Amino acid sequence: MIVTLRPVAPSDCDLICRHRHDLFLATGDEEATKAALSPAYRNWQQQALQSGVYFGFIAEVGRDAVGGVGLMVIDWPPHQLHPEVRQRGYVLNVFVEPDHRGKGIAKRLMAASDAAFKERGVKHAVLTATAQARPLYERDGWRQTAQMTKKSADFQKLRSLSIKTS
Repeated sequence: MIVTLRPVAPSDCDLICRHRHDLFLATGDEEATKAALSPAYRNWQQQALQSGVYFGFIAEVGRDAVGGVGLMVIDWPPHQLHPEVRQRGYVLNVFVEPDHRGKGIAKRLMAASDAAFKERGVKHAVLTATAQARPLYERDGWRQTAQMTKKSADFQKLRSLSIKTS
C-alpha cells in the first residue's frame, strides 16, 4: 500500500467536513457531529480553505482519500510555554478512515504538519486529542496541558450577577 500526502485544496471542503463529522461521531459528541455538517461550518471551512487560513494535508491511497489533517496559525499572546512567540500552530480535523488506521498514516500526517509549521516559523502548536488518539500524540512528543472549555450558554448565567467595580 502506497500512501501519498498532498496539500488540502478548496475542492476538499466536503471531504474535510465529512472527516470532521466522522471524527465527532466516533467520540459520541452529538452536538459537534451535527455542527460539522452545518451550513455555518461548511461556509467557514470553504472560506478558510480559499483564503489559505486553513491548510494541511490529505492522505491518499491511489485516488482514494483515506485521511487528513487541518492546520492553522493563530495569534496568541506570549505564554510561559512560549514567552517570545505570538502565534501558535493549531492542529484540527485529524482523521484516518477506520480501515486504514494502525498503518502509520496519522503519524505521517503529523510529521508533515510539523514540517509545515517549521516552514512557517511556528515554534509551538496545540491540538485537542480524543482519548483514542492521545497515546499517538504522546508518543510523538505532545503533552497534555490544563486547558478547559466553557459553552457560551454558561456566559448567560453571568448576566444575572451584579458586579460592582470601583
